[in-house]
Amino acid sequence: MTDPSFDIVDIGARLGVPATALRPYGRDKAKLELAALGPLAERGALVLVSGITPTAAGEGKTTTAIGLADGLTRLGRRAAVVLREPSLGPIFGQKGGGTGFGRSRLVPTADINLHFTGDFHAIASAHNLLAALIDNHLHHGLTPTLDPERITWKRTMDMNDRALRQLEVGRGKGNGPVRAGGFDITAASEIMAILALSDGPDDLRARLGRIVIGRTVDGRAATAADVGAVGSMMALLRDAMLPNLVATHEGTPAIVHCGPFANIAHGTASVVAMKAGLHLAEVSVVECGFGFDLGGEKFFDLVARGGPLSPAAVVIIASLRALRLHGGVAPDRVATPDLAAVQAGLPNLLRHLDNARLFGRPVVIALNAFAGDSAEEVAAVRAAVTAADAGFAVIDAPARGADGGVELAQLVLDTLAAHPKAAAGTVYPADASLRTKLELVATKIYRATQVVLSDEATAQLADLEAAGWGHLPVCMAKTPASFTDDPTRPGAPDGHTLTVRRFELAAGAGFIVALCGAIVRMPGLPKQPRAFDIDLVDGEIVGVG
Repeated sequence: MTDPSFDIVDIGARLGVPATALRPYGRDKAKLELAALGPLAERGALVLVSGITPTAAGEGKTTTAIGLADGLTRLGRRAAVVLREPSLGPIFGQKGGGTGFGRSRLVPTADINLHFTGDFHAIASAHNLLAALIDNHLHHGLTPTLDPERITWKRTMDMNDRALRQLEVGRGKGNGPVRAGGFDITAASEIMAILALSDGPDDLRARLGRIVIGRTVDGRAATAADVGAVGSMMALLRDAMLPNLVATHEGTPAIVHCGPFANIAHGTASVVAMKAGLHLAEVSVVECGFGFDLGGEKFFDLVARGGPLSPAAVVIIASLRALRLHGGVAPDRVATPDLAAVQAGLPNLLRHLDNARLFGRPVVIALNAFAGDSAEEVAAVRAAVTAADAGFAVIDAPARGADGGVELAQLVLDTLAAHPKAAAGTVYPADASLRTKLELVATKIYRATQVVLSDEATAQLADLEAAGWGHLPVCMAKTPASFTDDPTRPGAPDGHTLTVRRFELAAGAGFIVALCGAIVRMPGLPKQPRAFDIDLVDGEIVGVG
């Protein structure tokens, strides 16, 4: 499908953004010069789009967020959709592009999926500059004296590459001390999280300086400031600090910035992008990654924390193919109608609904339509949602564009009108211990009965508490395919044990990562990666969107 052509100045004007506040990258995308907009006031309503436990292909949160924003625009509201930037890992891996599909997608599609305005490159460069300065510090024996055995800062790249997870660096004469190293994917970089959570240059600088890269020989936490990295990282991130403006296929403004994954990071667009959306639009539609147990919980507990980014409403997106999977159908049969399987899979949807309600904001359910969905299956989902006293709408935006999003848009507007804006709740109080925070997320959100720590995690937890990091929130790194830490257990299991393998401190981002089960921060490619289907034909990129 050919991308429609929009002049980015015209798209900005739809939000009241003057041309002087845009730094164009060609005709169809631009950076938003936030300083030119004046102080960002949270004037609009934030609608958070999350989902049920997804299949490997995803259930359409991005297409739903775009379709909802298009539907709101069709109903005469000044709307914007706020999304993360796509990572090359999923694009060339299993999931594919991250810009939506059909008539419910961002444009220019290929440009946004591949390189965009260079933000990921800047983030990876800043991350790897810090890594290089750490090894240079070790090589020259600079002060403070770093312990090469306790360096925790890895390198990063924006690609799925399992061969780089564990490496040995410094081998060979004159190359510094030999030590363990490795790579994380850029979406899991702490600098990605820092950029996404910072509310301006001063906050960004302070957070970069607080990054803990390891320990000194006397056991003190060593930071990015200790190795002189902060100024150069700021220089590399100068343009990446600014959110990007593009359009949807239907011409609705889209603010796209940063791209942390929700299974191994916090999973939503940048704070400055969301604040810009609230400043410029009546309704800002914000997508968070994977199911509500990951992206949704982290949005409330890590990003909003009862502050100005508290959602005015939550949309949980479901699909019949995901419900069939949770009802026991094999993954290669999820496209075939099966009423019994849909009914058996409904507990997964209802659990996500219950979880979202824990945070005190109104929740509605959207069913993302796919070809082959049966009327009987749709009716069964509608009946279950209605019985749970939640609003329900079907969305078909990829096929019908804005028209396919109007039903959900009207439901959201009715919900906003019936519920005044208010501060959202959290799963755990800020002053709870790290162990308590873990247990509350595990028991309230995942329905586990207990949390078990490995010996390594037990020692790390004691060390983190003793060093004064216990006040930080916890960011769960867990499979998105299950409420458990076992990706082979779909549905709505309860009574399980959550195993925390290890902890990683992200002092600059302001949270502690708890790695559960077999989750890793550098994914691998599948046997048949999407890379096999991508090509350049007559100057046009194909197979990405």
